[in-house]
Amino acid sequence: MTFSPALPYVPRVTATVDLSAIRHNVARVRELAPRSRLMAAIKADAYGHGAVPVAQTLSTAGVDALAVACLEEALVLRAAGIEAPIALLEGVLSLAEAELAVQQRLQIVIHASWQLQLLQQLPASQPLQVWFKLDSGMHRLGFPIATVQSLFDSLQAHPAWQLQGWITHLACADDVDNPMTLQQIALFEHALRGFAGPRSIANSAGLLAWPQARVDWVRPGLMLYGASPLADKIGSDLGLRPAMRVESRLIAIHDLKVGDSVGYGATFRATEPMRIGVVAVGYADGVHRILPSGAPVLVQGVRVPIIGRVSMDMISIDLRALPQAQINDAVLLWGAGLPVEEVAKWAGTLAYELFCGLTNRVHLLHQ
Repeated sequence: MTFSPALPYVPRVTATVDLSAIRHNVARVRELAPRSRLMAAIKADAYGHGAVPVAQTLSTAGVDALAVACLEEALVLRAAGIEAPIALLEGVLSLAEAELAVQQRLQIVIHASWQLQLLQQLPASQPLQVWFKLDSGMHRLGFPIATVQSLFDSLQAHPAWQLQGWITHLACADDVDNPMTLQQIALFEHALRGFAGPRSIANSAGLLAWPQARVDWVRPGLMLYGASPLADKIGSDLGLRPAMRVESRLIAIHDLKVGDSVGYGATFRATEPMRIGVVAVGYADGVHRILPSGAPVLVQGVRVPIIGRVSMDMISIDLRALPQAQINDAVLLWGAGLPVEEVAKWAGTLAYELFCGLTNRVHLLHQ
């Protein structure tokens, strides 16, 4: 949900996106891969950051192409006037989708024989921008490595088709000690030896940790939003700036006696007299219910812990370290001062899921 400044109230939960941080992170990609073209991943509503304003920012920052998961995401961008090249990472699912993709000047990633057969039903003279995806070991999407020659033959049989390149995806690039990444790169490069066309290997983790993956095209996603895909590192460790901060506010403050419980299931009990606050945010906004007591939030720049269970619309926090807290104080869920990577660890998940898990009850702001 996009917040209009004309609204006569303050939203209870906001996710504010600093577009200048995204531009900074694009520049960081350019530093790491100066000879590569840049395909920016903005699938899943730009990882929860707002696909249209992020696409507009990326276009002015000089990225070479955008990548989305599916046709629906691409159509939103075209309807907003985004003219940049857009690749469909999952390709198309029907002939009707293929025809619409052609009409909208979209690049189609082909990852399976049935998709190839579907596209061959289009008129032979129909120009088509295609990528061929190869499975170098992840075993999710992609043609077997051994089929490169037959794929090239299919391309030769369709002179109107324009090869954008060959693409693969890395399974373990976030683990800098895992030898599988180098094995995948070697397998991909060996399979394509002697065949024309640009190559694309690196996602964010591949781009950051594996120089061998910085080939003709790189495909950053998470790092554009300032978060780290690498274990035990946060974005700032890698020269990135976090783009999003998520905030709510205090709506109640209570004093507890020894033995008083807090929240559903009475999982937290006061062992001493204490002051607590109630924050207007919960799992219906995207704060994971699994966050345990002790997980931090930031109030007046001070870290204070969540206590008790996360409920649908509220969390409770321990204010013993912040006696000066007041109703309507801002409460930071993640952002500058509280890295999203740290919050994700408390939730037993990844920054990706926190970003993408924000619901439409959160007001998305761009600055």
